[in-house]
Amino acid sequence: MQDKITKIFKAIADPTRREIFHALVVASTALPITQISNQFDISRQGVTKHLKTLEDAGLVQINTKGRERFCYADTNPLKEVNQWIKFYEQFWDGALNNLSNYLDKKV
Repeated sequence: MQDKITKIFKAIADPTRREIFHALVVASTALPITQISNQFDISRQGVTKHLKTLEDAGLVQINTKGRERFCYADTNPLKEVNQWIKFYEQFWDGALNNLSNYLDKKV
């Protein structure tokens, strides 16, 4: 599971990849790589490399139909990241509540 989360964080660490992912989520349909690359000021090859990183993290699925490759977003892997963050949120909420209780006793 940790390796999966690491891949997701790596994928979303780059602002261009976040924009590509966001564009696919907003489109809510499969888009051809050509259409995606037209939205960015980088080469088609650059967009393809970003899509590969997103695909490795499970955030993008790529299907080939004829000569065109279509991409669509898969937001399910973000649920794992959300669970990971919730663990630490609960930890810090508990720690801060304990600190608050301790300080209340001192006053």
